[in-house]
Amino acid sequence: MNPVSAFLEKYNAVILDGGLATELERRGADLGDPLWSAKLLLENPDLIRQVHYDYYAAGADVATTASYQATIPGLMQRGLDREQAANVLRLSVTLAQQARDQFGHADARRPRPLVACSVGCYGAYLHDGSEYRGDYGMTVQQLIDWHRPRLEILAGSGADLLACETVPCLVEAEALVKLLSEFSHIPAWLSFSCQDERRLCHGESFVDAVQIANKSANVVAVGVNCTAPRFVEGLLNAAAGVARKPLLVYPNSGETWDAAHRRWVVTTAEPDWYEYVKRWHRAGARLIGGCCRTTPETIRMIAQTLRQPE
Repeated sequence: MNPVSAFLEKYNAVILDGGLATELERRGADLGDPLWSAKLLLENPDLIRQVHYDYYAAGADVATTASYQATIPGLMQRGLDREQAANVLRLSVTLAQQARDQFGHADARRPRPLVACSVGCYGAYLHDGSEYRGDYGMTVQQLIDWHRPRLEILAGSGADLLACETVPCLVEAEALVKLLSEFSHIPAWLSFSCQDERRLCHGESFVDAVQIANKSANVVAVGVNCTAPRFVEGLLNAAAGVARKPLLVYPNSGETWDAAHRRWVVTTAEPDWYEYVKRWHRAGARLIGGCCRTTPETIRMIAQTLRQPE
């Protein structure tokens, strides 16, 4: 049984962690760099480990590694050779595992927490906001060839699963699903960035993306991340009756990323996480957490909401 199913067999939800890079910035880290959060894998890994620990302590069942923007080409551009770059990717997993070991298994009634390797989309490597556009101009095969080296390393890292996330377009979803079949020993989730209640950031139907995920034996959950909370319920409703996998949601705080000026812009009121989470769970979400600009306090609120008696 895959680790997500093991949780869901006994509990009503899996609590995911929250934003990593934005939480590192909130604690003083300067991430103005093409590597983004992965910069601290080189400069301050202890801070990454501490944030993972704090998310576990807040109630997260899953820590997602700092590998979202860590790629072999990106790390080699910083002067590392291929093996050094591979070791940085492995370090991202080790830090989350160490945080889990430090946290321990505080609640004997719940399964051991998980470590998910973040597999960021191709747009994350470009560092220009493309994960919110998806206008790559690349073929399925080109994307398979680009993702394979990192996926091969992370699939052999000892993590519990892969988190293929912030995918903005169908062509990349198709590439990841085909590539995942080469690593049948490790489960994965597939998570999309969306522009509204029906469409991916590139404009294609979210339902079509869910149907692509349905084809993969590796994919154990499908859903959305780094999407405004106000769109999530509509996306879940659109997927109802179509998804053959558990649904996951980990939206951002509702702000919009301004790639040109490298800043978050407030566009909506602060989300009412308590009400949102209850509605998302009723709409079918079974893995729930947060993305950019969410914090350990956000995850604590989500955990308290989902773990209280119905």
